[in-house]
Amino acid sequence: MRHIFLSILTIFVSVSTFAQQNTARIDKSLAIFNDVMRQLDMNYSDTLNYEDITETAINQMLRKVDPYTVYYPKKKDDDLRMLTVGKYGGIGAIIQMRDIKNAKGKAGTQIIISNPYEGKPAQRNDVLAGDIILSVDGVSAKDKEVSEVSNLLRGVPGTVIKLELERDGQKITREFAREDIHMAPVDYYTAIGEAGYICFSEFTEGSAADFKQALDELVAHKHIKSLIIDLRGNGGGIIDEAIHIVSNFVPKNTMVVSTKGKIAVSNHTYSTTTDPSYPDLPVVIMVDKNSASAAEIVSGAMQDLKRATLVGQRTFGKGLVQNLRPIAYDGHLKVTTSKYYLPSGRCIQAIDYAEMQKGNKLKKDTAGGILPDIVLNDSNKVDVTYALYSKHMFFDYSVHYHRTHDTVAKPEEYEVSDADIEDFCKFLEGKEFTYETETSKYFSDMLDIAKQEDIDSVTLAQLEAIAPRLKPSFQEAIQRNKDEVKEMLGAEIMERYYFQKGRIAYLLRFDKELKQALEVF
Repeated sequence: MRHIFLSILTIFVSVSTFAQQNTARIDKSLAIFNDVMRQLDMNYSDTLNYEDITETAINQMLRKVDPYTVYYPKKKDDDLRMLTVGKYGGIGAIIQMRDIKNAKGKAGTQIIISNPYEGKPAQRNDVLAGDIILSVDGVSAKDKEVSEVSNLLRGVPGTVIKLELERDGQKITREFAREDIHMAPVDYYTAIGEAGYICFSEFTEGSAADFKQALDELVAHKHIKSLIIDLRGNGGGIIDEAIHIVSNFVPKNTMVVSTKGKIAVSNHTYSTTTDPSYPDLPVVIMVDKNSASAAEIVSGAMQDLKRATLVGQRTFGKGLVQNLRPIAYDGHLKVTTSKYYLPSGRCIQAIDYAEMQKGNKLKKDTAGGILPDIVLNDSNKVDVTYALYSKHMFFDYSVHYHRTHDTVAKPEEYEVSDADIEDFCKFLEGKEFTYETETSKYFSDMLDIAKQEDIDSVTLAQLEAIAPRLKPSFQEAIQRNKDEVKEMLGAEIMERYYFQKGRIAYLLRFDKELKQALEVF
């Protein structure tokens, strides 16, 4: 008994000593930071914004920890609300920064509306994709970052917002009320033959109920006999929503995922709490390299429990658990507290940030993420289609097309014609679009080096003769890749008329990965 008591005492003293050492190190760090702030206050030549300095210092510190531990001061309550419940007060539109020529032909950086959401205030009040934002409530958008304009657009639901926009060289004004914007987690669902298809984008509060409603409708009205859950590009969210989704397919009290952390309160096992509504429905889950966190919990658990076949690419590998902790002056810290472990015991996390902080090198092939049962190649083809997309040419033409065509066919029927491609090429000429392949770039660099080196004139002349043959014509490149160009161009045009659902519905017709997922059944 005495030996046991001494052992317990030794452990207690060791833990206490470790805690005291940690406290001392924290106190030392805080003392240094406080002293630096005092010295700045007393000696710096100009007046400083201490709130901004403190926020910057905290953000830089947290970047050294991991990408998911984030500080939210009170002024970012809208961002926090969007993260947790998928809601914010605003107009319901995506904005982006672009280099655009104004009505006088002068190029400059502008903030534009890239996508108004269907049924939201912006769309209902004739705010269109491609509109340039000149001012928000009298505050100029000139020289502002996207985040700054986004903050101007957001606000308390019910408050009136006044937008000054530029469209086709003309200034227009739109005035309407902000609303509580809720982003639907189920982007689109339909039946493809006897298979149901649900595109699920995020695990926010109540998203599992939306998923269940879509599934119930497909079963009741479309009489589906199997299901495809599309989690490609799904960055995750609330773990409880993931558990509820898995609950539809596996027995009650089935362990779905566990978390393990430094302190006991971070260790938890999550199991299903209801009887499954569809215990025998065959399921395929589509994933890719951008499927993360809660999306990996659903796909990984369903794979471990033999309830789904996974199709696609290895997932992102985000297996770190974050919890919100209140901070002084109504702020919050989203802090990593533990890691996710699937029923088989495998950890989702791909990168050990703790080892990185110790200075240890990571292995090139780090474990983590979910490897699908059927692995499909991730196409990273760099061609004219990529160049057109990266330079926003598909978007710009779709805006032009929308302004000149009142109506188009539905996404399930719409076809981009050869005449449309010809018109697109003329549009690109007016935009002074240029296209250069990576081969041409590398060859040009090689030729410059060759001219500086001791290369004989005959060989140099032969190399110079090859160079023009490597300079591509974008018209010829578009003809060679016509099918791919038509697909991307059609998707953008559908989004102008039928918004996000229209884009998805159109692209499903060309989705090779979806066709392979259907073959599983």
